[in-house]
Amino acid sequence: MPTRKDMPGTLKRSPKKAQDTYAEAHDSAVDSYGEGERAHRTALAAVKHSFEKVGDHWEPKSRKGPSDKKAAGGRGSSGRTAGGVDANASKEHLMDVAKRLEIRGRSRMTKADLVEAIQKANRSSTRKARGS
Repeated sequence: MPTRKDMPGTLKRSPKKAQDTYAEAHDSAVDSYGEGERAHRTALAAVKHSFEKVGDHWEPKSRKGPSDKKAAGGRGSSGRTAGGVDANASKEHLMDVAKRLEIRGRSRMTKADLVEAIQKANRSSTRKARGS
């Protein structure tokens, strides 16, 4: 079982439920696939089903489900992931997240632009939290 110190920093700064989801999914994935990157990706996919990345941590989504088209399509799907942003959320929700992240120009952005801007802000927040 991965200890709290072995979890990604974004999960260490997240609610206990997100940490528990990651740990349980990781353990199950290790049983199925062995230790490694695949187990980590599987555990993060489980987190993304119930949580979305906001800044440098994960927050519960208003409703469970895939975060983007790639996650909804399963293993063989193509396309890009939204990197933890709930791309299936309403534009209103994305605007709220963008406001909390202080993204400039958000009122003129399309839904796709908001997802991209939130991804960029999340990466920046995570880098700052790591101190790099």
